[in-house]
Amino acid sequence: MPLPFHSIYKHGFIRAAVAIPAVRVADPKFNAAQTLELARRASENGAAVTLFPELGISAYSNDDLFHQDALLDATRAALAEIVAASRDLISILLVGAPLRFEGALYNCGIAVYRGQILAITPKTYLPNYREFYEKRQFTSGRAATFNSVEILGQTVPFGSDVTMRAQNLENFVLHMEICEDVWTPIPPSSFAALSGATVLANLSASNITIGKADYRKNLCASQSGKCVAAYLYSAAGPGESTTDLAWDGHALIYENNELLAESERFSAQPHVIFADIDLERLAQERMRFTSFHDTISHFKPQMRRVEFEFEIPQGEMPLRRNVERFPYVPNDPRVRDERCYEAYNIQVHGLMKRLHSIKGEKIVIGVSGGLDSTHALIVAAKTMDRLGLPRQNILGFTMPGFATSEGTKSNAHALMNALGITAAEIDIKPSCLQMLRDLGHPFSEGEPVYDITFENVQAGERTSHLFRLANFHNGIVLGTGDLSELALGWCTYGVGDHMSHYNVNASVPKTLIQFLIRWVISTQQFDEQTDAILQSILDTEISPELVPGNDEAAIQSTESKVGPYELQDFNLYYISRYGFRPSKVAFLSYSAWFNKSGGSWPGDLSETKRNQYDLATVKKWLDVFCFRFFGISQFKRSCVPNGPKVGSGGSLSPRGDWRAPSDAEPTVWLDELRANVPEK
Repeated sequence: MPLPFHSIYKHGFIRAAVAIPAVRVADPKFNAAQTLELARRASENGAAVTLFPELGISAYSNDDLFHQDALLDATRAALAEIVAASRDLISILLVGAPLRFEGALYNCGIAVYRGQILAITPKTYLPNYREFYEKRQFTSGRAATFNSVEILGQTVPFGSDVTMRAQNLENFVLHMEICEDVWTPIPPSSFAALSGATVLANLSASNITIGKADYRKNLCASQSGKCVAAYLYSAAGPGESTTDLAWDGHALIYENNELLAESERFSAQPHVIFADIDLERLAQERMRFTSFHDTISHFKPQMRRVEFEFEIPQGEMPLRRNVERFPYVPNDPRVRDERCYEAYNIQVHGLMKRLHSIKGEKIVIGVSGGLDSTHALIVAAKTMDRLGLPRQNILGFTMPGFATSEGTKSNAHALMNALGITAAEIDIKPSCLQMLRDLGHPFSEGEPVYDITFENVQAGERTSHLFRLANFHNGIVLGTGDLSELALGWCTYGVGDHMSHYNVNASVPKTLIQFLIRWVISTQQFDEQTDAILQSILDTEISPELVPGNDEAAIQSTESKVGPYELQDFNLYYISRYGFRPSKVAFLSYSAWFNKSGGSWPGDLSETKRNQYDLATVKKWLDVFCFRFFGISQFKRSCVPNGPKVGSGGSLSPRGDWRAPSDAEPTVWLDELRANVPEK
């Protein structure tokens, strides 16, 4: 039975849960009941895997009680209850218990699924320092002379070298390690990841001391990032003995260095956290990460693999994961400010280096009063300041054409004057008319024919003037076109939004440019007069202003032609950065822009219009994106001028992140989208 479109399992996700039950010390029957209560809650929420704390069936803080036969027998009986009850649960349960095999006691993680024990992982590294005395009670898994055990009538693989793979759910490979194992220089999970494990789970008890929670987070984040994996972490919670220790019940879910979910600490109540892990994203990252595969070749880890059939939850299951509407713009104000600072300074330092290398001191730039030229201009102004050169060395030209509005022209003049650059206006209409006459274009005879030639003649005349002005003044032409326009091919080949001597906006998408200008205003990079002009430019609708408007035709709107930039930048990020199939991008986009489980709004948009896009709209503009990006635009990207890579989201330079043939067909992307995405 095929999964519905609105199910995470259709799009390469699994739902993970980390549970922190209440425990009673040395009361396995009570602890098993508490474990099963949270396991049922996780199962009802569609979790594929649910992690519990270290030694959670017996409790961790038993000390020498672990050597009491009565406790060990009761623990095994409680485990049998959990195994039996698991037949009715969706989740793989990862539970912790002390288990005795061949005369030695091991601190074990047990993977239980549908009445079977898939694997048992003993703790490898036993802490025996400060408050820890685990070697007093337990034997390290490294000392075991066997690799399977008999338990509850089953023969089960035993060892830290066991991974578990779902045969019918691609990329779902699971591995367990226990607490201290991840504190070591080379954790067992590192070898598991190199052997294909994508979901790494740590059953931990981990008492709390001041500052330890941050250390745990850093450790889990780093391990998930280095292993290009998800990392689930549990810590013992309410009920553990406080004779000499305290416990905070810390639960974490990371994916490739990104925190997906974190529990409340010091809660008096049992709790479960959930997050949806993107297995396809992990697979995509590993595929690109050549150093990861070099490490596999170097270590050649020898791991065993248990195969099992996973019963995929049926029915709709919306995404339970924060998906930012603006992937190029962090929602967290502190992080966003840091990223804007970095982006701005990368652009400035790139331009500084270019001017230094050519021994140039002058910049020629076309200033339209639009977003892109505005941002390029303020980068140029800051560059001159850093170089100790006068801003008059920036030669700014506004070049009104047949459709230039008074508002944008006024903003262009006001901004140039406020920044103190050398400003001029060149009316390109006479030279455009001459070109149109030379072409025999009907407009030159008074007919209102506003075709692509009419538009490109204006764009071409502006570019021709800028390059000759640069020759005349011994300067370079600063490009203004951005990453979004390049992705969509919304630029005229060989003209100003495509060609220049250097382009500081080359890898900056439209949405980030908007936020960069907001950041320039909020951090007072310039004076109040300049800030007011910048805000006016932000408030102006995006338009090429090449076709005149009248009573019947409104202003020429870019986004009505190529789609909302906030949607298209979303599409660009997930298709170029991760190579996701269009149907998955549509699912993510719908989750972010319409479904309530999507991301939050950046604070800078708190007072502006907040758009919401249904699935039909998402599909419509993603279709446009796929056609333009894969079908008709690559030849423009194959010859772009130099410009600095700004963000990890990538660039489309053929010398950088993106190399593609100029004559590929978009068919496979369009077919995949149209066949797999419904209208609602």
